[in-house]
Amino acid sequence: MSQIDTVVARLTALHPKLIDLTLDRMERILAALGHPERKLPPVIHVAGTNGKGSTIAFMRAILEAAGLAVHVYTSPHLVRFNERFRLGAPREGHLVDDQELIAVLAECERVNAGAPITVFEITTAAGLLLFSRHPADMLLLEVGMGGRLDATNVIEQPLATVVTPVSFDHAEHLGDTLAKIAFEKAGIFKPGVPAIVAAQPREALMAIERQAARVKAPIRIAGENWTATEERGRLVYQDDDGLLDLPAPKLFGRHQFENAGVAIATLRAIEYLKLPSYAFEQGIARAEWPARMQLLSQGPLAAMLPPGSELWLDGGHNADGGRAVANALADLEERVSRPLVLVVGMLATKDGTGFLKNFSGLARRIVAVPIPEQQNSMPPGELAETARGAGLPAQEAHDIESALASIRLFELPAPPRVLITGSLYLAGVVLALNDMPPG
Repeated sequence: MSQIDTVVARLTALHPKLIDLTLDRMERILAALGHPERKLPPVIHVAGTNGKGSTIAFMRAILEAAGLAVHVYTSPHLVRFNERFRLGAPREGHLVDDQELIAVLAECERVNAGAPITVFEITTAAGLLLFSRHPADMLLLEVGMGGRLDATNVIEQPLATVVTPVSFDHAEHLGDTLAKIAFEKAGIFKPGVPAIVAAQPREALMAIERQAARVKAPIRIAGENWTATEERGRLVYQDDDGLLDLPAPKLFGRHQFENAGVAIATLRAIEYLKLPSYAFEQGIARAEWPARMQLLSQGPLAAMLPPGSELWLDGGHNADGGRAVANALADLEERVSRPLVLVVGMLATKDGTGFLKNFSGLARRIVAVPIPEQQNSMPPGELAETARGAGLPAQEAHDIESALASIRLFELPAPPRVLITGSLYLAGVVLALNDMPPG
């Protein structure tokens, strides 16, 4: 266990619940720290169920292409805890180093003085303290869960707020209808601050629009105030300010055209940001975000598959995330047809049926695996049975390596396309095994 992991384990013991949505503890620790949330660079605050990380990746790449320094706060991490904190520098930032992160976590722990606080809250406080001490042009701040009572919702006057696509996830904390979940996400809206909203199911959009009207936030909605579409292999974005004809995103999948559109709409909604067209062109073409339809063309895991195989990784874990991944796989199948095999690990709290049914008729077989070091990992036998219930042939394996090795024994007409999916925690394990930590 690294020194940072030891610190995080100790902080986890400060509160019996991993998730406990309220802002009381955040307000207390931020006051004790001298209110770092009031000393930050301008903030873009991003909520949503799916696409938050990719949308932030596009915004960061565009802003950095324009020569700006951009701080980024995201969660969860995949391999190293440091991934949550990116410190901005002109044109390209870097992850916080171990010593500075340990020091700022220790400072927050000392100020907290043993009071109850969740690990995400104290991590967020540490991030805000860190970002307040490093000059930058922008902070891209990702909500952890929900929005209204999330630990990040302490910024009184952000530059813009964003809600990416809303779908069912974390129902035990956010509500059991799309309207309830969307209400929580829209809780980050602020009076007079532009609210940029991705395409949504009607029920979710109505709740979001009500909240924007309640707080008097000017709202811009995908499909109404702007469009972002794929045309002849390029991204064509259009709003009242004109048209941008841009390269296709480096991030694969038609859903990434939509995420890129949200990123562009957000940056164009900020009046003082007059970004040159080349920043949009370079940013869209360069943006990377690990474990989102990521091709693992090298490394020990790809070498375990039959020669000529493809190995892909995606951290999707809910029904709509599964639909986006399935659409991306269908696009790949149209380009080069290959038999598809899924290696899947999921948390027991997730809707396995809703996720897996997207792949019915697309995948030839599911290999169910546990997620290492996750106590609430869905047992592989239960996950395989869930897959069979969704009409997919399935079997179990005790880990990623044995799952990939078993694929060599399948009778397939051609080298397969293999996707490891179902959890960001599983994706982190895969990147660590393949020696590909995000940078």
